[in-house]
Amino acid sequence: MALVKDNILLQLVRGTLGKQLTIYERNGQIIMAKKRGPSKNKPTKKQLEARYKMTIAAAYAKAILKDPELKAYYKSLAGPGQNAYNMAVKDAYKSPEIQNIRLEEETVVVTAKDEFRIAEVDVRVHDAAGAMLERGKAVLGRNGVDWYYKAGRLPSGGKVVIVAVDLPGNETLRELKLE
Repeated sequence: MALVKDNILLQLVRGTLGKQLTIYERNGQIIMAKKRGPSKNKPTKKQLEARYKMTIAAAYAKAILKDPELKAYYKSLAGPGQNAYNMAVKDAYKSPEIQNIRLEEETVVVTAKDEFRIAEVDVRVHDAAGAMLERGKAVLGRNGVDWYYKAGRLPSGGKVVIVAVDLPGNETLRELKLE
């Protein structure tokens, strides 16, 4: 490994040269090193999960490129050096986040966010025994973050189960116990 200082030729160069040399930057220093080969260690469970998740995200991205509307949507969100494929992979890799669930009388208000877009929020009301009493789709509010569902009744001792789904189909589930 070599540290490069004040070299005008290598100041903007990054990447691998041939199959022998890699130039990269870490903490503001340019480093030249022998190209690394594949790891000889067995991948961890987390690494395997990340690889699987990336495979699914890449498959989703390839599929959306065939849909002109979704492709245009993701392309509109792309920054410099990015494209619709990159944005679709990023969207498929992360699940939506349910930030808050609150009750306003018989209305369930769910605050859900995703870096891109939430496709739907499903609300299920269960009684104390766990039997599902009702199920329905919440309606997006004017602020674009809160979803509203008017429940028939909210039994004490029961629970409300919320499922937020984004465009790629990633689901996030959260429960609220009723008192």
